[in-house]
Amino acid sequence: MKKKYMILLSALSLASSTFAQTWIWYPGDYEIWLGNQMNNRRTERGAFFPPFWKTDSHYVVVEFSKQLNLSEPEEIFIAAEGKYNVKLDGKLQFGMPETMLLPAGKHNLNIKVWNQATPPTIYVKGKTVNSDSSWRVTYEDKEWIDESGKASDTSATIYMDAGCWNFDGATQRPSQFSLMREPQQPVTKSEQSEGGILYDFGKETFGFITLKNLSGKGKIEIYYGESPEEAKDKAYCETLDKLLLEPGQMTNLAIRSTSPLNSSDNEYTLENSKAFRYVYVTHEPGVQIGEVSMQYEYLPEEYRGSFRCNDEELNRIWEVGAYTMHLTTREFFIDGIKRDRWVWSGDAIQSYLMNYYLFFDSESVKRTIWLLRGKDPVTSHSNTIMDYTFYWFLSVYDYYMYSGDRHFVNQLYPRMQTMMDYVLGRTNKNGMVEGMTGDWVFVDWADGYLDKKGELSFEQVLFCRSLETMALCADLVGDEIEKQKYEKLAAALKAKLEPTFWNNQKQAFVHNRVNGRQSDAVTRYANMFSVFFQYLNADKQQAIKKSVLLNDSILKITTPYMRFYELEALCALGEQEAVMKEMKAYWGGMLKEGATSFWEKYSPEETGTQHLAMYGRPYGKSLCHAWGASPIYLLGKYCLGVKPVKEGYKEFAIAPVLGGLKWMEGTVPTPNGDIHVYMNGKTMKVKATEGEGYLTINSHRPPKANIGTPEKVSEGVWRLWIDSPEERIVTYHL
Repeated sequence: MKKKYMILLSALSLASSTFAQTWIWYPGDYEIWLGNQMNNRRTERGAFFPPFWKTDSHYVVVEFSKQLNLSEPEEIFIAAEGKYNVKLDGKLQFGMPETMLLPAGKHNLNIKVWNQATPPTIYVKGKTVNSDSSWRVTYEDKEWIDESGKASDTSATIYMDAGCWNFDGATQRPSQFSLMREPQQPVTKSEQSEGGILYDFGKETFGFITLKNLSGKGKIEIYYGESPEEAKDKAYCETLDKLLLEPGQMTNLAIRSTSPLNSSDNEYTLENSKAFRYVYVTHEPGVQIGEVSMQYEYLPEEYRGSFRCNDEELNRIWEVGAYTMHLTTREFFIDGIKRDRWVWSGDAIQSYLMNYYLFFDSESVKRTIWLLRGKDPVTSHSNTIMDYTFYWFLSVYDYYMYSGDRHFVNQLYPRMQTMMDYVLGRTNKNGMVEGMTGDWVFVDWADGYLDKKGELSFEQVLFCRSLETMALCADLVGDEIEKQKYEKLAAALKAKLEPTFWNNQKQAFVHNRVNGRQSDAVTRYANMFSVFFQYLNADKQQAIKKSVLLNDSILKITTPYMRFYELEALCALGEQEAVMKEMKAYWGGMLKEGATSFWEKYSPEETGTQHLAMYGRPYGKSLCHAWGASPIYLLGKYCLGVKPVKEGYKEFAIAPVLGGLKWMEGTVPTPNGDIHVYMNGKTMKVKATEGEGYLTINSHRPPKANIGTPEKVSEGVWRLWIDSPEERIVTYHL
């Protein structure tokens, strides 16, 4: 089966998209290396704070190969990051040639690179021979020579298609990548009674503080804050810098790094970026600082998605959500920009979904998925969290459905298999998962006791969906035996969910089962996931809506993280109007508290500086957290009503719902186009520049369209087939 799979992968590589010429590497290696650079930038009050899960590294020796068939001789240029050799038809060439003349005819070109510090990469440019994703790569060639000098004529080498991104110039080396920077000035500055100056940059931001017109000698201290209270609290602010100014140079005391000042204006820019809105700067009497500014650091993104409506508060919620997403979209999708700055799988899957309705940045999705998977052997769950492993599986097929990128699934599939092998090796006698030594069973941050013992219904629902995802991906790569295995496992687990966890009296899934006995507790998590996974029949879904989702006696959710799924479940049950009200109350509540980006957690009952505290620390809460931006996804998928039905929007569904609004309009990006939707109480306007699909219309009388005729689906429900880019204008009757 493995041989059959590798043949299929090889065939697909021939059909994969190629580039003119670009730097290439072993797939996943650059992503892991770049992720290590980012994950290890975290500091806690000036102390280095590395991630607490297994850190993988790149393969230090990689062979790149290409089969050629040249109609005429061709000269190629070769660049590499690392020490390299070149073989043509098995013959080793002298030195490390920068240019090389390839004779006409069929040839095998092999370039082997060693680099301990950064991922081995190559860049090849010629008239027709150019490095791109069609090159084959391996980290072990498994060749050998016997005592007679005869080289092996068979091999167990596993080749993959090369990885690449957008490093398309010979001097644009991948290891030198950095985000864009843009100078920005503070909006206000104010001298404080306790000494020092507080600078306000107007909104949550991220970058490097710059000090200009420096003179004198002495210590400088910089305290960062997402609030003025945090910035001015020297003892408890989350991040800070301490510097020593001397004639012509500055020393960063945390990292013991000394740099010369810019000679033209005695300027110094911090080497480590920080998240902040406010910066409080103090210094010893012998120091003079002429100006404080910043270099804003960001990943350039195009806002391809949009949303506007008659409610200005909802418009502001969308705008702040989009800004929150942009701040947390960096080399990868990270959690929050102030504290962790790490890549977490549970945060990332929500970022991917929001991204599909805002940027449609497929490369950032793929980089993040590669990084989160890491390498074999698997020794722990993703980020050590059981539920985060399941989100990782789900994210792969989500990406395929939105992008249509089957090749990515093929590349990743072997690591999906070994990850699932790890999970299956930790199931109990019932075929279910429960926390074992070393496992972090997270679920959510809850304001109340959340039992993590035994078999949690929530974890089984995610596990079941992960097995179904594995079956779908096995089918994509043509692995029929594994497909059947995963289908059988998923069906067996799904059949156990209701007998094990459903409680007729409570009309809901209970939270967990311990030692074979159902608990009395009911929480929202498994119940809401079972709704949008459609694991229960319609009657039980409606029962859950009443007994759990709209029941205030059930433990409330206070994180945008799980509010995302709670509101998605309500949308799936047709409760868009209730969701709109909740969106205004919850995210609008943060806006009323002065939020310029959305938070890690929000409890309306908290007041003042209580909103800043978390993890037992007065400013531990992140006020810019990726999972806070979920209105982007909810408004795009469930109000504008746009989603893919077939991979890559080959077929789409559009089912707009006003949800109490007078009018709304917006754009949802697709891989190679977009879908624009406008709706008021009488008219819909839809324009799709890619794919085809149905527009669903709720109308008590037959609706009329400028192109095509809506067909009746059921009482009060109609649909119109869209198969061309012309705008459809539909009048309907509520």
